Order: sequence, then structure tokens, then C-alpha cells
Amino acid sequence: MEFLYEYGLFLAKTVTFVIAVIAIVAVIAASAIKQKHKKGELEITDLSEQFEEVEQEVIHALLNKEELKQKEKADKKLSKEQAKKDKALAKENAKSDSEAIAETKSKVFVIDFKGSIDAKEVSSLREEVTAILSVATKNDEVFVRLESGGGMVHGYGLASSQLDRIRQHEIPLTASVDKVAASGGYMMACVANNIIAAPFAILGSIGVIAQLPNFNKLLKKNDIDFEQFTAGEFKRTVTMFGENTEKGKEKFIEELEETHVLFKNFVSEHRPSLDLDKVATGEHWFGTKALELGLIDTIQTSDDYLQKLSKSHKIVAIKYEIKKGLAEKFAKAASLSAESILGKLMQKNRIFPS
Repeated sequence: MEFLYEYGLFLAKTVTFVIAVIAIVAVIAASAIKQKHKKGELEITDLSEQFEEVEQEVIHALLNKEELKQKEKADKKLSKEQAKKDKALAKENAKSDSEAIAETKSKVFVIDFKGSIDAKEVSSLREEVTAILSVATKNDEVFVRLESGGGMVHGYGLASSQLDRIRQHEIPLTASVDKVAASGGYMMACVANNIIAAPFAILGSIGVIAQLPNFNKLLKKNDIDFEQFTAGEFKRTVTMFGENTEKGKEKFIEELEETHVLFKNFVSEHRPSLDLDKVATGEHWFGTKALELGLIDTIQTSDDYLQKLSKSHKIVAIKYEIKKGLAEKFAKAASLSAESILGKLMQKNRIFPS
């Protein structure tokens, strides 16, 4: 009887859990139908303010009480003087908007790009670039923190084109590489007027690669036929399941070479001083060697570059964040809750996965 009682209790808990999961899935599905289009929003962060706060915090920690009082008096005096200047500037109504903007501090707009293989982050990048171009002037600067090992040609081609929009508007563009900008990542970096990189950052890999498995022999061994129908001699050059012909392989390699030529021409256009015979071999180099080869202009981290500019420029980070829908939020919460409940249930009833 005790066994039946324990079994019945476990069964009731399991049924309850399954029903709860089904209910959650139903709610998520309904929410997903309602939210057809994802919308994002711009997040603007004043990095100058952050640098100032850190500096003040450290200074306050180092000063004694007397020094701190003197500093507070000096800060109040400077604050009053600045307030007077701002008030006087506001009274000059005769000036045009463009003249007023010209008198303000030059700005540095910071954007981050951490690229995946398909460069899906370009959807946010295009929004960020558009937002910057709507307010930036030739006196400002755009600073891109790049991190990518490359990926699909068309994705990184579009990402590079987004950065090129900044160059076309004659706004100075600096690319910073703290970790890696290889292949498609370097394709993006080379668009910049100035490239800086950390000493051990990985750069280069100006080459093209394509690889795929072929299961044709395995299929033949198991008497499985694979049939593929195309119109056009080179509609499909190589395949994963059919038998690849020498002619198809040659055509595929030819296409890779054409892509490599496009890549090299793109790099040469933006950095004409590069010796492509040396750097367009598909190899990658660390920052110090990349500097010797002309792939970058300066050895420096993004933190050091921005900290120095914070003394003379207004530094603003621009990020386009795609809002997560209710379905996504609910799905994540449900997933965590389900894992927790199932774990407790299995532990209590001594049920463990094999």
C-alpha cells in the first residue's frame, strides 16, 4: 500500500507538471502571434560622466578632510563660472543652431560590434549609424569597438558598408580591436581612418574559406540513392550528399578565388599602403606584428584611447537594443522554472537521468 501511495503521489506531481508546461507553451504561442514585429530602442550612455565619476571617487578616497574641503570649494567656484557661461550662451538668440553646435564640445560616439558568424548584429549597427549621422558633424568622431573572427561574406559586407556610411559623411572613424578582428572583422576595421589594437589582439586573416562534409560514400554503402535536379550547369557546384565532380570542384574554387579578389580589392581601396602579397595570404597576426605590416596604425587599448579623449570631448555610447517580446521573456522564465521544478521532483523521488 505504501508503494502504491508513493507511486500515486509521484504520478499526480508529474501530471501537474506536464499540464503546467502545456499551459505555459499555450500562453507563449498566443503572445508570439500578437507580437509579429520586434521593435528596438536606442540606449544612450554618457561615458564622459562615468569617467568623471570614477576619477572623483578615487580623488575623494585619496584626500584627507582638509584637502577635501578645499577641493569642494574649488569645484563650487568652477561650477558657478560654468553656469554663468552657459547662461550667457543661452541669451545669444541671434546665433543659428549650426553656430551654437559648433561652439559646443566635440563629441565621440562609441558603438560596439561583437560579430557572430552570420553578422546578425548588423541590424542594430545600421540603426546606430543612422542615429549618429543624424546629429554628428565633421568635428566629431565615431569610435567602433570591434570584436569578430569573421563569418559570412554578405553579412560582413553589409556591416562594412554601414561603417562606410560614416566615411562618406566625412566624419572621422576610428576602429579599436582589443581581442580579435579577423577575416570579416578586419574587413570592417579597414574602413576606418584610424585602427588601434591591443598588443595581443588578433588581426588579418584576409582570405576565404569554405568547407562541407560529403556523405556520398556512406549513402552508397547503405544502398541509399541521392537525386538532385537543377537547371543551369553550375546551379549547384558541390553537394553534401551527391558525388562531387572535378568540374564542379574547379568551379567552386574559382568562386572562392573571385571572392578573395573582391576582399583584397576592398582592403586595398581603404588601406592602399598595404603590401597585399604579404598580408592577403589568409594568415593572422598579433597586434605588434600587425603594426609592422601596416594592418593597424597604433598599439593602444580602447580604454586608454577613450579615457584620454574624455578630458577634451563629450563621449557618448550609442546602442540599439531590440526589445524582447513577452513570449521570449516568458519562455526564458518558464524554462528556468521548469528545470528547477523537474530537478526538485526527480531528487525527491530519487529519479536521475541515465
